[in-house]
Amino acid sequence: MNACINRPLARRTALLAAFLLAGCASPDVQDYAAEKPALDLKTYFNGPLTGYGIFTDRNGVVKARFVVRMQGSWKGEQGVLDEDFVYSDGRKEKRVWRLTHHGQGRYTGRADDVVGEAQGQAAGNALRWAYTLKLPVDGKVYEVQFDDWMYLVDERVMLNKAEMRKFGFRLGEVTLSFMKP
Repeated sequence: MNACINRPLARRTALLAAFLLAGCASPDVQDYAAEKPALDLKTYFNGPLTGYGIFTDRNGVVKARFVVRMQGSWKGEQGVLDEDFVYSDGRKEKRVWRLTHHGQGRYTGRADDVVGEAQGQAAGNALRWAYTLKLPVDGKVYEVQFDDWMYLVDERVMLNKAEMRKFGFRLGEVTLSFMKP
């Protein structure tokens, strides 16, 4: 009789474990390989762009709004993306990315406030960036990991969603929309 009671419980436990593990799986950039239009950073990040964004904390509360004006340029496989941020509180920030295209959708990038080198992989209409950013908060600088996803909607619009983590804990999210003139 105990075996009959335990089998359904064991099945439910196995199904719950499988469901939880599936919920933890993150997408792979190759999942978007067939999506159009295809994202080529050398084409999209060439010339002027404007981005509109928000930062939300781990509870989804908007903590900052910003506009970023960008100018991109490429020479061969080397690119520069010059970004000027203006936040809703009047604060200004500048970041200059130095990008390298390595072929087959693979990119790397460096910026003064990025620890080491950002690693990126593009497939179809998507790009996934992974990097650590030196983030100033209240007079201190924290190294925060970014899992950054970009999705090309059409030749003018790209959406960007980046999750921020520290010590594996989710701190919040940055959401941006980029527009080309």
